[in-house]
Amino acid sequence: MAILPGDIFLATPGHRESTRWVVGGVPKEGLLPDKEYSILSSCGIIGELVGSSSQRKNPLGKVEFLGTLGSNKANIRDFSAISSEESSDKGAELYLIVGTSAEVGKTTAGLTILRSLLHQDYSKVAVLKATGTSSIVELLTYRDFGAYSALDCVDFGLPTTYPSERKDIAPVFDRAIQYMLGLPAQAVLIECGGDILGANVPIFLERLKRTRAVDKLVLAAPDSLAAFGGLRILDKLGFAVDLLTGPCTDTPTLLERTQKLCGIRAMNMLGHVSGGAL
Repeated sequence: MAILPGDIFLATPGHRESTRWVVGGVPKEGLLPDKEYSILSSCGIIGELVGSSSQRKNPLGKVEFLGTLGSNKANIRDFSAISSEESSDKGAELYLIVGTSAEVGKTTAGLTILRSLLHQDYSKVAVLKATGTSSIVELLTYRDFGAYSALDCVDFGLPTTYPSERKDIAPVFDRAIQYMLGLPAQAVLIECGGDILGANVPIFLERLKRTRAVDKLVLAAPDSLAAFGGLRILDKLGFAVDLLTGPCTDTPTLLERTQKLCGIRAMNMLGHVSGGAL
């Protein structure tokens, strides 16, 4: 796999209480034979560890890079599952989930929306984890809950959409958006991993806005102030939020304060199945 050098901000999948944060990246000179590196995420990204959070100080493990087989270096983009062929927009309803940080309930919101759509007799709902770091666990969870298709950045040739402000990422996003909208699905659900300003989310949103209007946008935030700021950022990016969720709605008091401060309907999605609020 070839990964562009630079800092990468990663989080392993799972519940909030079990999250392990690490910061690292691939050195500018690339991986050198006979040198020890850290496994930076559960999807297998390997590089130099810069630091980690106080929650768990160790990376996922250590490996020694022995070298490459043969003279040709493999690149993950050579194995992209998404073709560059033009496909027409099938007109599926488009749902978008963004968050003000990692681990604020974006996937929980996505699963709730997916279940709600299936409850309303949508037979095919396609899911794209558009940004962040790849996670087979999240994709399989979406599939287990009934998604017709579930893809992430690995499927369009990137192990992660970090570091932010990559110069080569817009065409990759264009192909992913075109592919998802060309699927024979009744609804397409897009979850943007990371925060609104990181993981090249602004670039993805800009490319999405050029292609198609979003039918429903859900913003997940840890508290009402973060939700308030997220609304302002999304407004500047040309997006209007339809629903707020996340820890900012964990109690009736927080939910009421979030709605009053932001002027947007809020809903705690843990345990919800009915699609009425969506």
